[in-house]
Amino acid sequence: MSVDTDQRDEETEGDTATASTETDDDVHDTSWSAKLEEPRHADDRAVVVAEAIDAVERTADGVHVNLVTHGDHGHPETYLFPALAERFGDTADCEFVDRCGCGGYVTRVRR
Repeated sequence: MSVDTDQRDEETEGDTATASTETDDDVHDTSWSAKLEEPRHADDRAVVVAEAIDAVERTADGVHVNLVTHGDHGHPETYLFPALAERFGDTADCEFVDRCGCGGYVTRVRR
C-alpha cells in the first residue's frame, strides 16, 4: 500500500502522522492521509477500494484518515462510499472534503 503520512495541502491540515514513526502495518493513532492517487491506482479502481479499506482498518477509533483518490475514477460517492459502508457499516463516517489541485478527491473517514 502506498501511504503518504506527510502533511498535505489545506485538505489535510492538522494531520499529525509522521513517516519516521509509523510503518504500513502500524495502527495510526493520529490523523493521517493515505495517498491512493498514483498511476497504478488510476489503472484499477479495485486497488483504490482495497487500499482505502486497509487504511481505515489501520486508523484508531476516534481518529480520521484522509483518503486521497485518483481523479480518473470520479467522485468517491459513486464507488468508494458504498464499499466503505458495506465493510464498516455505521462504525465509520465518510465525508467528502474537496478536490485536490491535482484533480483527485479527498474523503475523510473517521472511526
